[in-house]
Amino acid sequence: MSTLHLSFYSAFTLSSLGLAFHRTHLVAALLCLESMLLSMYIALSTWPVETQMTSSALLPMLTLTFSACEAGTGLALLVASSRTHGSDHLHNLNLLQC
Repeated sequence: MSTLHLSFYSAFTLSSLGLAFHRTHLVAALLCLESMLLSMYIALSTWPVETQMTSSALLPMLTLTFSACEAGTGLALLVASSRTHGSDHLHNLNLLQC
């Protein structure tokens, strides 16, 4: 395993561990999701170069598009929850309440 692959795998693993264990603020959860998608984007961008396949060159752009949509939706949810609940703490967000 090269150091490039190790850095992508460790970035993705650290982001997923951060999402699993440090879920106090919505901003922290969104930042972990964004770093997971960024590490996937970089890994998918280098994969066609390493394998010399041009057929999978569209996949990183698709991932980047989904990442931008996720960021926009997450920020909209952050603004809506901070307006209604007063903070971005995840323990204040109860889906069972109307």
